[in-house]
Amino acid sequence: MCGIVGYVGSRQAKEILLDGLKRLEYRGYDSAGLAIWNGQEIDQAKTKGKISELVDLIQDKSFAGTVGIAHTRWATHGQPSNINAHPHFDCSGKIAVVHNGIIENFSALRKLLESQGHQFKSETDSEVLSHLIEKYKPGNSLAEAVKLALQKVEGAYGIVVLCAAEPDKIVVAKKGSPLVIGVGDNEYVVASDASAIIPHTKQVIYLDDSELAVVTATSHSVISLIDNNGITKKVEEITWDLDQIEKGGFETFMLKEIFEQPESITNTLRGRIILDQGEVKLGGIEPIKNRLAGISRIIIVSCGTSWHAGLVGEFLLEELAQLPVEVEYASEFRYRNPIIDKNCLVVVISQSGETADTLAALDLAKEKGAVTFGICNVVGSTIARKVDAGTYIHAGPEIGVASTKAFTSQLSALTLLALYLAQSKGLANEETKRVIAELVKIPDLVKAVLAKNESIKELAGQFVKTKNFLYLGRGYNFPVALEGALKLKEISYIHAEGYPAAEMKHGPIALIDKDMPVVFIATKDSTYDKVISNILEVKARGGVVVAIASEGDTEIAGIVDHVIYVPRTLECLTPILNVLPLQLLAYHVAALKGCDVDKPRNLAKSVTVE
Repeated sequence: MCGIVGYVGSRQAKEILLDGLKRLEYRGYDSAGLAIWNGQEIDQAKTKGKISELVDLIQDKSFAGTVGIAHTRWATHGQPSNINAHPHFDCSGKIAVVHNGIIENFSALRKLLESQGHQFKSETDSEVLSHLIEKYKPGNSLAEAVKLALQKVEGAYGIVVLCAAEPDKIVVAKKGSPLVIGVGDNEYVVASDASAIIPHTKQVIYLDDSELAVVTATSHSVISLIDNNGITKKVEEITWDLDQIEKGGFETFMLKEIFEQPESITNTLRGRIILDQGEVKLGGIEPIKNRLAGISRIIIVSCGTSWHAGLVGEFLLEELAQLPVEVEYASEFRYRNPIIDKNCLVVVISQSGETADTLAALDLAKEKGAVTFGICNVVGSTIARKVDAGTYIHAGPEIGVASTKAFTSQLSALTLLALYLAQSKGLANEETKRVIAELVKIPDLVKAVLAKNESIKELAGQFVKTKNFLYLGRGYNFPVALEGALKLKEISYIHAEGYPAAEMKHGPIALIDKDMPVVFIATKDSTYDKVISNILEVKARGGVVVAIASEGDTEIAGIVDHVIYVPRTLECLTPILNVLPLQLLAYHVAALKGCDVDKPRNLAKSVTVE
């Protein structure tokens, strides 16, 4: 859940490391630090707070050197502090380690090491690694010492190690936490995210779990931590450009990404619809094509916003493909003993493709023999490499911590999957063709909703001092209510809850008063009349109602306090449009409150620990 950058080459490492950390800020962090070999010893600096504070700390120091490592920390073990910030050192100060993940057996390891004379300075689990490597270093190469240390470790890690005894290299290893090696011209940049690498090279190597790499300025070698055999890794190319991770004239990444949705949805659909034949083509599903006939049920596993997308996917798959679907939180799924067999299709959804709980759920599904399918955004991510088949949403880099364009692209991909499975089962008919025909129109309808940005901003101004919100929807739009509430919570810190509208009477209605705004997703669909009844129940109790309604619905304007109109489309596609005003409403409320919408407190973009 934090950021790693490492450099070895001929250029000065300091600016490359600091720039890399800045590009990883969006992942979430509470402290930062770096370590650089200066030719005689390892210079290091670390501090609680922003990267700018680290820059200030070292501005009068040279930190000259061409090999170094850096880190942004998101606290798990030990509060944010200068001491708990990375890098962590051994007793001699000659081995520096940066670590993402969690060492589950750190307490036992720490007690053992302390009994052997090792002196710890921090409260973190990560410091165990530097002392373990110190323990095994005498008589061994750095790579061998790291390998021996990791054999004692239980948990997840992405680590980069710098050692004064072998200062021409860095050693990198991964299990459950992403690491990418950028291959440059007589230089390498290692990072937990490609955004820190792309200013220097587009050629990358994705490390897989239980792999260790030794990286010098001119070479790299990779071995398996399981059998010590050498591994030849494919050098792949990053497909996006540097300007895609710049703000492009927008005040924030989140606002930019909200307005990129016509393009991101188009990219998800591109090449996957044969419009004149009314068919969907998913090249990524080919590896499991012959197994689809035996699929009798589907389980969707994901977390957070991706879980909300999965809930919409449940409606889509059951309606279009006529298959029973369950949607599970990955964090709960992995601790059950789910009933899964070869006739079960497990769909895992993750923007980053690195979500720890989702990865663990995927491993469990594969162990039980299920067919696995991934929906990811990040090319080359761990989930994308582990699933039997899958599809990339091609939404482009999403820097804002609160997911926006990935969500609507996930909905688009799930629609394509449902349509494809309908075709494979022989269920394609005029209705599925109509869905396909309407789906290609969605990007233009999204533009029409985004054109209402200024009026939504004006509306948001009325809720800046609000303490609580309620979001209600039914059917396809119940998950949209959940997502709208989550967006508001994430970036404005206003308490908000999402419910099925009919469940309001089973408890939440007790909260309704003039100070509790209620957002209804009330577009014209099969549940419209029921939603209107729910709105009237709120109004009868003095509640303030904001409605997301279909264009041309004049009836609702006379009932509610505020209306945001969206274009009409098929009911199964309404979530893509209806979530847009909720994204903008949350954004503007947070911005007007002065919140940092791109880096909300306590949150990380990719949750790579439990």
